[in-house]
Amino acid sequence: MIKQLHISNYALIYKLDIGFDNGLTIITGETGAGKSIILGALSLILGERADTRTIRDTAAKTIVEATFDVAGYKLERFFQDNDIDWNEHECLIRRELSPTGRSRAFINDTPVSLNMLQELSTRLLDIHSQHSNMLLSRPAFQLSILDNIAKNNQLLEEYHNAYLAYRNSISLLEKTRQEMEQLKRDEDYIRFQLNQLQEMQLQPDEDQQLESLQNKLSNITTLKETLWSVENNLNSEENSVLERLTTIAQQLEEAEHNLNEIEGMPARVRSALIELKDIALSVSSIVDTLNDDPAELARVDDRLNNIYSLERKHNAQDVNQLIGIQHDYERQLSEIEHNDDIIEELEAQVEANRAAAMDLASQLSVRRHDAANRFGKEFLALAAPLGMKNIAFEVAFAGTELAPNGTDSVNFMMAFNKNQQPMPVKDIASGGEISRVMLCIKTIIARHMQLPSIIFDEVDTGVSGDVANMVGEMMADIARSIQVIAITHLPQVAANGDHHLRVYKTDTDKETLTRVEALDQQEHITEIARMLSGKKLDQAAIENAKSLIKHNHKTND
Repeated sequence: MIKQLHISNYALIYKLDIGFDNGLTIITGETGAGKSIILGALSLILGERADTRTIRDTAAKTIVEATFDVAGYKLERFFQDNDIDWNEHECLIRRELSPTGRSRAFINDTPVSLNMLQELSTRLLDIHSQHSNMLLSRPAFQLSILDNIAKNNQLLEEYHNAYLAYRNSISLLEKTRQEMEQLKRDEDYIRFQLNQLQEMQLQPDEDQQLESLQNKLSNITTLKETLWSVENNLNSEENSVLERLTTIAQQLEEAEHNLNEIEGMPARVRSALIELKDIALSVSSIVDTLNDDPAELARVDDRLNNIYSLERKHNAQDVNQLIGIQHDYERQLSEIEHNDDIIEELEAQVEANRAAAMDLASQLSVRRHDAANRFGKEFLALAAPLGMKNIAFEVAFAGTELAPNGTDSVNFMMAFNKNQQPMPVKDIASGGEISRVMLCIKTIIARHMQLPSIIFDEVDTGVSGDVANMVGEMMADIARSIQVIAITHLPQVAANGDHHLRVYKTDTDKETLTRVEALDQQEHITEIARMLSGKKLDQAAIENAKSLIKHNHKTND
């Protein structure tokens, strides 16, 4: 429920703080006093589009801030998913509008998008005006009413998942069919490309190995000369490295007896001699294996050229990518060969998903029919006292193919006069009748589920007398379950209020401002008396107001 509303620099409002309580809060005021301005500010909280023309002082920004009690609304998941600080008792929503037209929204001081703001605020506050009555003509809204009464939330979620799986399986089947048809058209091309790759009998990393071998074969003469030089320097008959190191080792061994500082050095030189002798033998062995082989070099060159040609043709970086392309061609041919099996398997999956969705849709339909019967009885019981004593009502069901909300299409059929055939409500009801119909529907929904706080904006327009009394009593009935705020001009409705706010205008030297005051019990009586009698306020009007308040509260109790 909304606990506090702060508005600053908005239209005729300089600064306004309004507190709200449980139950039914009545808002009254003269025409033009600013009731619509307050609703306009609240619409910013609901994420509606901002208009810079509402900025009172163009040197400052407009701020609308609302504090909500969110206990019991099960909103923690929303805050977690959107990385917003969570307070299990309170939520602060703020909208700022700068003179330049820039709009910013915040939830618990965290900047958010308007879409995110709308997603949250519509779960906290419902502003119902005569414009909202247009919803009643929409089949989707009518269906949602039945789902709310039937408490289909969990079943609807299961169905939505099943329906999504069904639609996805259809999409996959159609996509696979198209791919198979394309593969079939490309079969000859694929086979030709695959045969060309298979004939090469490519091996992983083969190109790297061949390039290394090519370098070796191309440089045999240079390599042999280099290694001969190394071997000769290491181990020639005269003045070789090994010979000189042997002499050095002997000299160090002789000096070691008289010089402690070189202790261990002769052994290190002897160790180096052993390593170098091994290197000399290895080089000698390698030289023996290096033989010119023009035929092998030609084979390697030819193999590499063929590989490079395939890489260019298939836009591959190396042999490993070519092997991957070969495997893709093999997979495609396998799919072509097993085309019928793949399609049959996907068709079976589509049918299984369809059957699962149809089963859940049937369960939804049964529950909706039951909810429609209960809804119809409750609706008629509420509508008759509202000046619609001859009203007839039924829910017309029509079957459809699987759709996002099941296989039901519904239409609320009504007749407001005797001997009148029920017709779709959008084709038969007047504006005043639609308002009362919607009030009955809101009352029924409030009895069956937890709605957000509701603001009724003069939905009682066009009614009077006993009907006005019933409208007020119905609002009071809804207020037993949720917070209700009603803007009204009818004293019969206002007399049902638990709390009363009066909107009025004051003039200063420079401007006119909208203000709001909370009325105590005596002021509540006086305001209703004024609504009853107009500008002339006498004791009879006050007594009439007291009687009306006493009667309505006794009836509501």
